[in-house]
Amino acid sequence: MKITAISIFPEYFAPLELSLIGKARSQNLIDFEAVNLRNFTHDNHHTVDDTPYGGGAGMVMKPEPWGEALDSVIAESSTDIDLIILTPAGKKFTQRMAEEMVKSEHLVFACGRYEGIDARVADYYRSVSKVKVQEISIGDYVLNGGEVAALVMIEAISRLIPGVIGNPESLAEESHNEIGALEYPTYTKPAEWRGLTVPEVLMSGNHGHIAQWRRDEALRRSKLAE
Repeated sequence: MKITAISIFPEYFAPLELSLIGKARSQNLIDFEAVNLRNFTHDNHHTVDDTPYGGGAGMVMKPEPWGEALDSVIAESSTDIDLIILTPAGKKFTQRMAEEMVKSEHLVFACGRYEGIDARVADYYRSVSKVKVQEISIGDYVLNGGEVAALVMIEAISRLIPGVIGNPESLAEESHNEIGALEYPTYTKPAEWRGLTVPEVLMSGNHGHIAQWRRDEALRRSKLAE
């Protein structure tokens, strides 16, 4: 999978060199590129924002550098592109969406700042045949920029790529799995710690009872989280 992130802070994506995703990149399971939006400006100050039409606080990211940056990425891509515009006004990201996005050949994350990206950028690229535009939020709160949201989404999506997670069975049992439940509580040795003990069923060796307990606990946790 090819992943491109466009940002005024491309160095923000250095954590993707670490852990399982870093290993997946070294194995060519993921081809990641961070693009500096300021490289597509043409003034001495590399300006990417301006005051909003209609007034109001803050600044809005200009469409011109975004257009040039996206045109460049699209021109260099040999496949269709899923363009993800990070915005608090977008559709909330879910595990089901991650499972759909992992099927993409090329994901492009547009990481806005300030009061967001000029709305015409999303409108324009919806008319481009090889581009699918999605405006996405990772939750009901506001961040300083889209880079953090992009990192969250990239990790959630990348770990679903075959070969990234060492034991693929763990994907089926974790939170937000196919039954729509949170993950059950997990324990390891020692059997007793500070007066607290591991549930006896987990040490019983009865795999049927263990599976039922885990399912019940997952559903109980999910109900409490509602």
